[in-house]
Amino acid sequence: MKTKKRVLCLLSIWMCTVGAAFADGAPEERAPGEKKGDAIITIFSDAHSGFGTVNHDRGFNLDRAYIGYQYALPHGLQLKAVLDFGQSKDVNDHQRIGYVKNAQITWKQNGWTLNAGLITTTQFKVQEDFWGKRYVMKSFQDEYKFGSSADLGVSVAYKFNKVVSADVIVANGEGYKKVQVKDGLQYGAGVTLTPVEGLTVRAYGSYNESVEEGEKGITNLAAFVGYKHTAFSVAAEYNYQTNTKYVSDCDQDGFSVYASAQLSKKISLFGRWDLLSSEKDWNKDADGMAGMVGAEFKLGKYIKLAPNFRLWSPKTEGGKTASYVYLNASFAI
Repeated sequence: MKTKKRVLCLLSIWMCTVGAAFADGAPEERAPGEKKGDAIITIFSDAHSGFGTVNHDRGFNLDRAYIGYQYALPHGLQLKAVLDFGQSKDVNDHQRIGYVKNAQITWKQNGWTLNAGLITTTQFKVQEDFWGKRYVMKSFQDEYKFGSSADLGVSVAYKFNKVVSADVIVANGEGYKKVQVKDGLQYGAGVTLTPVEGLTVRAYGSYNESVEEGEKGITNLAAFVGYKHTAFSVAAEYNYQTNTKYVSDCDQDGFSVYASAQLSKKISLFGRWDLLSSEKDWNKDADGMAGMVGAEFKLGKYIKLAPNFRLWSPKTEGGKTASYVYLNASFAI
């Protein structure tokens, strides 16, 4: 095992040991009847239909199902385990594959947050939370495969004050569906600023090592700015990736702009525009522009519905614009 792998394993073992030490200590006082754990059940589904050249693309879809549990321990510790049932390119579209999405221990204390295990990554977590409509469409980097939302590793974040926080992560770099295939690691660091209430500014960079002969390491850079008010929100992000899939000079970048307007406590409008480009058109079949407008209806505490209209305009010469109407649904407790 390489030295870097040993470092990652030792860090994970250290965090688990610290967690066990805290957990075995004197228990904190809890109020009578205080809740210690929560079940996690989340289901994303949709009904959709294409028009014109994609008129045949229609039907119902179960996009994701998350099942898990999180439990709060004394001294700022929390355990979390989540299973993810979703689509996979390795099997037929109508089949679903189960993965372990999260199996992590978290410690929060005095501005510090430490995570170890199969953890949520920091590459686009801020953007995903701000977008807030994962059940409708993934955030830009997740949608266009710039990185994974979870991975085996260790992350540390520190909040210096109300304005500045920073985070670092060391992970396998292969995502939670491929826990360990290659020997390289991914290193990432980000800084988040909240200079005024509602305004978030973030910069992030990461490097994913190459280990095979002829491969090149992958660099990811991202910039994000968003403002959220009780009545509306607006955000923009830019993402740049070099040596996609470890192939030299296969660089790509893209923009994503999204906004929402709150009409009432249960009804809001939203829109989004994406632009994906590859240098020298190496990925021209996937390059293009996507647009979306829709409305979100909250039916009680656990259910959300989002009818929306989408356009996809490919960059390929002669490519035809595809249009769809969707009804996305989310059930989450």
